[in-house]
Amino acid sequence: MSGRSRPSARISMHPLEQLEFTTRVAKRAQYEAFEFSLCPDGVHVRNCSHDNPAEHEYVVTIEDCLPTACDCPADDRFDGACKHRVAVAIREPIMEAVTDTQVAADGGSTISTDEDPEADDQTMDDDACDCVELPGDFPCWDCVRTGKRTLPE
Repeated sequence: MSGRSRPSARISMHPLEQLEFTTRVAKRAQYEAFEFSLCPDGVHVRNCSHDNPAEHEYVVTIEDCLPTACDCPADDRFDGACKHRVAVAIREPIMEAVTDTQVAADGGSTISTDEDPEADDQTMDDDACDCVELPGDFPCWDCVRTGKRTLPE
């Protein structure tokens, strides 16, 4: 865990302590091959344990640091949290990413909730960017985002 301070909105009780779920759900949330990505509505969860993972993609909604809903059929049909909600809750880096980052309404950029939002701009100089590691004249995302460089035609 990093040394930076956490937002005050973070709760002290672990999400698993707040969710109700069966032992079967807990086991499946641990061993199935999930992929996670942030999306405007929460966390996009893809279950790669299936032959066609694209047919097993769902969005888990996070409210107050807790996975509160999933758009999978099981979350509506059964009592307690589904395996997708539990899978998000047991993966601390995913929960931290959701609670530390807020996706902008345009879906194109993120806003950090760190105490010093200008810290990234202060440390960003030519030597600190990743452009030198990229092939050709391709710029890194930070340089494109800040306007230092543009994408090649």
